[in-house]
Amino acid sequence: MSHSLLPTQPFPPAKTWRWPIAEPAPVLDFLAASTGLGENALRDCLEKGGVWLKRPGQGERRVRKGKFLLWAGDRLALCYDARLLAMAALHAICLYNQGRYSVWEKPALMLSQGSRFGDHCSLLRQVEKTFPNKTIHLVHRLDREARGVMLFAHDRQAAAAFSRLFQSRAVEKRYRARVAGRLATVGETVRIDTPLDGKEALTEATVLTQDAATSLLDVRIATGRLHQIRRHLAGLGHPLLGDRRYNRRCRREALQLVAWLLAFTCPFSGEEKRYQLAPPELLDILTTR
Repeated sequence: MSHSLLPTQPFPPAKTWRWPIAEPAPVLDFLAASTGLGENALRDCLEKGGVWLKRPGQGERRVRKGKFLLWAGDRLALCYDARLLAMAALHAICLYNQGRYSVWEKPALMLSQGSRFGDHCSLLRQVEKTFPNKTIHLVHRLDREARGVMLFAHDRQAAAAFSRLFQSRAVEKRYRARVAGRLATVGETVRIDTPLDGKEALTEATVLTQDAATSLLDVRIATGRLHQIRRHLAGLGHPLLGDRRYNRRCRREALQLVAWLLAFTCPFSGEEKRYQLAPPELLDILTTR
C-alpha cells in the first residue's frame, strides 16, 4: 500500500502536548480529559507510537496501551499528526531470520525508523511486530526513498557487535544507481572522497553500462554519511535519477538507488555472510524510466 493513499479531507496541523503527572491515572483516561480528542483517535495514536513517557530514572519511551498506569512524577508527551496517522504502512520482506539478527528488503518510500509523531509506517516497527518477544535494534539506516537490504539486531549484545562492524568499516555495502550523464567510461571506477558535514566520506562508483544520457553504476561506500551517495554524485554533476532533493532536473520517477548487498564476517559464528537482492529484481527497478 502506498503512503499516498490518504483521505482527501484537510488535516489540522501537527501538535505536541506535554504534561507533568500529579497523580496516578490510566494514560487513555488522562489524554481524553486533557486534550478533547476522541478515544478512538487517541487509541490510534497510542498504538502507532505518538505517545511518550519519561519516568524518573528511566529513558523516554513510547507508550502504546490505553490502560497503562501513569505514576505521580511521570512526564507525558502526546505528538499528534492526523496526516501521518492516516498513512497506510508499506510492507517489507524478511529475507533471512538468523536468530540474533534478521535481514530485510526495505521498499522505496518506507522509513527505516519512526519519528516523534509515530512509527507505524517504519520498517523498525514491522520488525518489532514480526518478532514480538525480541528487543529489536536499528544498527544502520537507508534513505526513505531508496530500496534495499537492511539488517536488524535482535538483542543488545548483537546490536553492539554489529555497530562495531559498521563503525570499523568491516561491512561491505554495495548499491546500484543510475545517474544523469556519462560519469566515466564503462569499467572505470571513480573515487570520491569529498568530506560531508565536516567528516571523512568515501564513495567508489564503477560504471557498468551507459546510454546517451545516463550511466548505471555499482557503488561501494566506506563511510555512512547522510545521503552520501546522492550528495557525492550530485557534487560531480551526475545526480541520481529520481532524486528530488539533489537533482534540479528530476522527473516524476522513483529514486534510482538500490542497496543490493551487505557482506561481513558474522560476529557470532565467524562465517562469511553475504546477503543480497535477486539480480532480476534489481535490474528491473533501475532500467524502467
